[in-house]
Amino acid sequence: MQQMYSNNKIRTKRSMTGNGLAKPPLFSLENISVTYGRIKALSEINLKISKGEMIFLTGPSGSGKTTLLKLLTKDIKQTSGKLSFHGPDKLFVAPVYQDLKLLENQTVEENLWCAYDKKIYGTKKYFASEVKELTHLLAMQNRMDLKVSLANGGLRHKTAFLRALLTRPDVLIADELTASLDYDNARKMYDILNLLNVKRGLTVIWATHNRDLINKFSGKIIHLDNGRIIHSGQSCFM
Repeated sequence: MQQMYSNNKIRTKRSMTGNGLAKPPLFSLENISVTYGRIKALSEINLKISKGEMIFLTGPSGSGKTTLLKLLTKDIKQTSGKLSFHGPDKLFVAPVYQDLKLLENQTVEENLWCAYDKKIYGTKKYFASEVKELTHLLAMQNRMDLKVSLANGGLRHKTAFLRALLTRPDVLIADELTASLDYDNARKMYDILNLLNVKRGLTVIWATHNRDLINKFSGKIIHLDNGRIIHSGQSCFM
């Protein structure tokens, strides 16, 4: 293991390619609307998301954040407008929603091992070393034998988060993963994401209400209200 996560204090913006040109988009949304019966969850959304972007999706409950995330993971389809996916043919998007989808009767460690792929890691020893390092960073190493059904909300969220990262995705999409965590643990999560964004070009799209952490990290903030984007930029809207 090459101590991938040992320097977890990097703060770097990644908005440009090496030749100074803007990165091509992975996702393009043009005049996207999503309607559930008489309810318009999203209205005329125009958005481009490029490889390596760190995006914080903010807005009040019911503003359309989860609907937008599920569009990007192809869990739902738009009612109108055009949604285009670019980049590699095998772009891998790892979503982590609020239901977490953990294996309740399995231990924390067994849930993490669901992410093991021989094609990615080669040996189980290499995968195990990455699991060890990540769980140590989030202070989970003494809870690995606990069944998920007995775990508290914070441990459950950490487990789902690390399981997604261990699949080595191109894009991580997450919905309010820090809701059950204290400030220090939430910050550690963001530190890991920020480092992977810099080291591997991981694209992160994270729906969150955590204003304190957003203000401490470089990234693009997209603020939704009533299904519309009312702010998009590097500065904090809130």
